[in-house]
Amino acid sequence: MNVPVWHVVTRDSSFFFSTPDSPPPVPILTLRKTCMALLFGLATAAAAAESPATNSTAPNVSYYHDVRPILQANCQGCHQPAKAKGGYVMTEFKRFLAGGDDEGAAVVPGHSDKSSILKMVTPKDGEVRMPKGKTPLSETEVALISTWIQQGAEDDTPADAKRHYDTEHPPEYARPPVVTSLDFSPDGKLLALAGFHEVLLYENDGADLAGRLIGLSERVQSVRFSPDGQFLAVAGGDPARLGEIQVWDVAKRKLTISVPITYDTLYGVSWSPDSKLIAFGCADNTVRAIEAATGKQVLQMGSHGDWVLSTTFSVKGDHVISGGRDMSVKLTEVAEQRFIDNVTSITPGALKGGVLALATHPQLEHIVAAGSDGTPKVYRIFREVEREIGDDAQFIADLFPMQGRVFSVRFSADGRRIACGSGLDASGEVLVCSYDYTNDVPRNLRKLMGKVPDQRKPQEQKQLDDYKKKGIHEIARASIPQSAIYGVAFAPDGNTVAAAGSDGMVRLLNATNGALLKEFVSVPLAKGPIAAVKPTWGMGTKESE
Repeated sequence: MNVPVWHVVTRDSSFFFSTPDSPPPVPILTLRKTCMALLFGLATAAAAAESPATNSTAPNVSYYHDVRPILQANCQGCHQPAKAKGGYVMTEFKRFLAGGDDEGAAVVPGHSDKSSILKMVTPKDGEVRMPKGKTPLSETEVALISTWIQQGAEDDTPADAKRHYDTEHPPEYARPPVVTSLDFSPDGKLLALAGFHEVLLYENDGADLAGRLIGLSERVQSVRFSPDGQFLAVAGGDPARLGEIQVWDVAKRKLTISVPITYDTLYGVSWSPDSKLIAFGCADNTVRAIEAATGKQVLQMGSHGDWVLSTTFSVKGDHVISGGRDMSVKLTEVAEQRFIDNVTSITPGALKGGVLALATHPQLEHIVAAGSDGTPKVYRIFREVEREIGDDAQFIADLFPMQGRVFSVRFSADGRRIACGSGLDASGEVLVCSYDYTNDVPRNLRKLMGKVPDQRKPQEQKQLDDYKKKGIHEIARASIPQSAIYGVAFAPDGNTVAAAGSDGMVRLLNATNGALLKEFVSVPLAKGPIAAVKPTWGMGTKESE
């Protein structure tokens, strides 16, 4: 199944695999952490009852399984190679033990009383120093860390999980990776591409690698430049372990904030028009938004029935629109964190699959939505009539059917064109169509849109069809037999579309006729005999069958 949503975990002697058609799993580490906390609490309570001075009966605490997830969720966002506050890096074991610039050794094996990390996370006069600006660690979490130190502070990290990446040790690629997302900067000077543990910035139509933004998340699912061009938002994480939002200062190539959120990968990042808020979808069925400057959460809405894979803001920035595997597009008010209504019809079968991509028109309160049913659709964001069973009052028009699932949709900067990318069985398409409307749908047509479709008269339906024909035409369609397309983006002038996907190649296409202008590999490739051998899987060759 050609879907850029992977969730396979094997490192913890556990395994699960999920697809967009299966129910969301319970994160493995969450279950282990909960069970460990319960066992630890019972054991320490029993030990305290027998002898308050000893914890010898406490279960053995694991760094990798028990302590590391606590640090990852609460501390590593501010203490990693890309952002080492106080000179303290907690993502590498030796540096985690050593501590930062001022506090001395953070961990002294066998001596919790001499370990400065416990002083920083243990409440004193009702306050804690760390994690700064966040909810303090629970008593059980502090006790787990303390017991692990007292038991010798051993590193039981599996050998295959010890690889770390930073600016000095960037990822090396023997093969081009799947590119899940890409975006042009508002001035068109940079093209951002999702890689493994990083976002790559290219200049001059891919001729020059201008930067590598290397962070904690192994999976980078979505990248977007802020409307003012100063920042880049990244949504991703480690499947079944951690979700993370990163915000990078583009000019300085510096990480400004790293926000761990939920225990699974994050999706569909988007910016508010004023560049102040960032919205994204979660595998716990919520859509959320944070302040870009501080990481403070300002929105959480849980009305979706499955993973949320795409988000976009309204033109005014006061509402978030979200789409997910539950085959719906929903509208949420930001200020009150209030679910308003479905944008799409609630009639069963109105959408025949999950919604993977959303985009907002730059001037009109219109969105384009697309996903598993293969046909992008355009909607008005706000409902004007009372809902009736069977209506689809905000639906403006279908665009044009595409091959397979539609993974990405984008409006051009002037709103006059829409680009879509799709894929099926390792091949894909890029579609560009016109959207030649400068005003909202006329009021008389909006009244017709509000009628249940089978209750419209033939002449009324013709008026709606004529409105579509007036402004929506297929401009270009490019077949990409070598790759499913997971991400598309317009250059600021609207004349070029960048597309990338399963084969790791970036293609720059003429937006008027679909002609290939240029293509390049998304990452720098390692040299050597292994890298020189081309894979045959997924290429449709006889050797791979």
